[in-house]
This record gives sequence, structure tokens and C-alpha cells, in this order.
Amino acid sequence: MGELEASIDIFPIWKAVIWCFYPMAVLVLIELLSNNMNDDDDDDGGKMIPAFQGMGG
Repeated sequence: MGELEASIDIFPIWKAVIWCFYPMAVLVLIELLSNNMNDDDDDDGGKMIPAFQGMGG
């Protein structure tokens, strides 16, 4: 039991909490970077599908 207490004293609890948030921070960063890339073709000069134009149009 003494070894467990020694290992807890060596590795503080705040470091364990921070390590839980690193993967989440990486995922949020990837999401933010991917949202900045404008790959949507419908905003400027997108082509409309003829089936949605209706009759006589």
C-alpha cells in the first residue's frame, strides 16, 4: 500500500485531470480547423439539380 501512496504523491491529481482534457482539446481543434475550410459548393455558383426546378421554369 505504501507504493501506491508514493506513486500518487509523485503524479499530482491536476496532471491526471489535464491529461483527460488533451484528447478533447485536439478534437475541438480539428473541428475548428475543418469548419474554416469552405468546401460547400452551393453558396457561390452552385448548380441546381434539374429535378428541383419544377415545371415550366
